[in-house]
Amino acid sequence: MTDATDATDAIDPVTLEVLRNQLESVAEEMGQTLIRGAYSPNIKERRDCSTALFDAEGRMIAQAEHIPVHLGAMPAAVDAVRDCEPEPGDVFVLNDPFTGGTHLPDVTMVSALSADDEIVGYAVSRAHHADIGGMTPGSMPAGAREIYQEGLRLPPTRLVEGGQLREDVHSLVLANVRNPRERRADLRAQLAANERAANRLEALFAEHGRETVLEAFDAVIHYSRERIVDEIADLPDGSYEATDVLEGDGVTDDDFEISVTVTIDGETIDVDFAGTDDQLAGNLNAPLAVAKSAVYFVVRCVTDPEIPPNHGCYEPVSVHAPAGTLLNPEPPAAVVGGNVETSQRVTDVVFTALAKAAPDRVPAQGQGTMNNLTIGARDGSFTYYETIGGGFGARADRDGMDGVQVGMTNTLNTPVESIETEYPLRVDRYALRENSGGRGRYRGGLGLERTVTVEKDATVSLLTERRRHAPKGVAGGEDGATGQNLIDGQSVPAKTTVDVEAGTTVTVRTPGGGGHGDPDERDEEALEGDRRGGKRTE
Repeated sequence: MTDATDATDAIDPVTLEVLRNQLESVAEEMGQTLIRGAYSPNIKERRDCSTALFDAEGRMIAQAEHIPVHLGAMPAAVDAVRDCEPEPGDVFVLNDPFTGGTHLPDVTMVSALSADDEIVGYAVSRAHHADIGGMTPGSMPAGAREIYQEGLRLPPTRLVEGGQLREDVHSLVLANVRNPRERRADLRAQLAANERAANRLEALFAEHGRETVLEAFDAVIHYSRERIVDEIADLPDGSYEATDVLEGDGVTDDDFEISVTVTIDGETIDVDFAGTDDQLAGNLNAPLAVAKSAVYFVVRCVTDPEIPPNHGCYEPVSVHAPAGTLLNPEPPAAVVGGNVETSQRVTDVVFTALAKAAPDRVPAQGQGTMNNLTIGARDGSFTYYETIGGGFGARADRDGMDGVQVGMTNTLNTPVESIETEYPLRVDRYALRENSGGRGRYRGGLGLERTVTVEKDATVSLLTERRRHAPKGVAGGEDGATGQNLIDGQSVPAKTTVDVEAGTTVTVRTPGGGGHGDPDERDEEALEGDRRGGKRTE
């Protein structure tokens, strides 16, 4: 490896900026290829996928701005593949949360990129597949107690060897999932995305020369690291603590505590989750890679989100969680909810801790959940999966956003037309929830309400949070509204899986964001705008 400082000195600033943007465009083009080539609405419409480029040593060079919970965890996937001694032309597939994955529906492909028969980097794509087997359609069972119930578990496995697809592995995967036709198309889209990275990197070698591009790998990492350490150095040194809770794990409704101590020391941040509860009987356990993703996301938010995201951004940040806790579970713990719900609580608790160091940079709490809704037929004829937006927390200088994804997910919503075309579902209501944003000088964002009628016998799974503990306001702002789940008008638990008959309605009311500042200080014009817009009737 070239010394990063030497590499930066060897490349003039203009060339470095050109190459940095070109490397980031490789990751972006990978994402575009994956989205355009996918068959399932979850990828082609919601864009529940992520792509990134790594160097030969497993350091992230560039990532597309997709799903936060995917991206911070990708280095673990590359490390797991590198342990398998890949050869040029190999593509590995994996989803094992205990060997580089996050949860089983997130299938990762890692391609070894080569020049002159030497590996020079890795292309990585990760996509949430609408089914990966397991005990319920959609592979998001609320009551899972062990990972075997959640779906097909793949450690790093060669899917392509020496440039040739291994049909035995491909067939094995497709034999263990519902709707294999859709899965086949999505897997091909991931392969195409990784192939796009190989072609683009080859073109960059031809344009700039191989050694110059490889020197740029070191230089962009050094550039990001220098910028992030300057930002961290501006934060006040000290240790900052916070706690928050999860509302049950799908097995019990007990609260489970997540504790954190964030220590800022000069140019480094150490995040320690000692004191967090032991791993759970249910599926809200989260692999350490998921906790790292949440921490990296928060650090970027409170420093400078415009710093190019790569290995350099994350190098000054260390994350620890005791083994056997819910943020570093041991197999065969169930984990499917950890990636989507526990990650949100980790985000909240780290934000709360850092608010003590940088209060003006931290918003009030947002909805704090992904509101996971999965509906699928036992015969495998369809599986619909969606995370539903809610209220963003108010900021120190503006209102929270209404009806958006918050925290660790960045997906779009599935258009109503697509839902009703692709699935035996009818969307009866999709609207903002009035009065759901916490009052304050700046109002919290509004939650959403979505009601769907299931037109075929199916299984419904809900994995949600903030149904009992409201998103908190700050600086005198009021809390946002809690969420609610209903089936045929009757309230159901935050985490539940139930078989329903055709004609059943499912309603998800998502939480609002907390308010910021004293409500009595809200501008009269803003209050009138809230009333005119139907955002507040009180």
